[in-house]
Amino acid sequence: MKYKVNFIGDSSIKLSGKGDSPLWKKAVVLKDFISAWDTEPIKKIEFKSLWNSANLFFCFKVYDAKVYIDNTDNTINSIGNSDRVELFFRTDKRLNPYYCLEIDPTPRIMDFKAYPNKKFNFDWNWPKKDISVKSYIDKDYFIVEGEISIASLKKLNLLIGSKIEAGIFRAKYNKQEDDASYRPTWISWVNPNTETPNFHTPTSFGELYLEG
Repeated sequence: MKYKVNFIGDSSIKLSGKGDSPLWKKAVVLKDFISAWDTEPIKKIEFKSLWNSANLFFCFKVYDAKVYIDNTDNTINSIGNSDRVELFFRTDKRLNPYYCLEIDPTPRIMDFKAYPNKKFNFDWNWPKKDISVKSYIDKDYFIVEGEISIASLKKLNLLIGSKIEAGIFRAKYNKQEDDASYRPTWISWVNPNTETPNFHTPTSFGELYLEG
């Protein structure tokens, strides 16, 4: 699976969290998301990305009137139990290493460095000067909008030529009727073709191509 990231030249997107910059009209809208392990239809998700010489910009618009956020605290456990969008970046198919950004609608970021077989280093964080995220929650949808520096992508060996190997995901937590608990539906751009839900596998990644 491939996605074209259009170039915006000397222009730059000022993040508002609402994805309302006119420049977003220049982006390809990715809507091809699936829930490979669930038979229920999923609500619409739109992903956009653009770039300039300094930053890779991204924007998720997730249609959802029942957003669930675990407000227990700001730990990775609370973020991990909340509705969120996710971007994974890998150096190569060996996943040794790869880098994960999981962002809820508030927007709290769970960022970590990962290795094969779901070995996660939560002590690692994307450098704060190299990432910025804002969000907005409406009654029918939420938006997560962000930018990542090109310099950090290059430093982590994630931008090779014009290509970035990336996974684009969504976790939706649904209230269960039997016990009122919340359980996730896992949604992805690329079908990993695994028996059980798993984004942490080589087959869950696609390719972003920086045009221009």
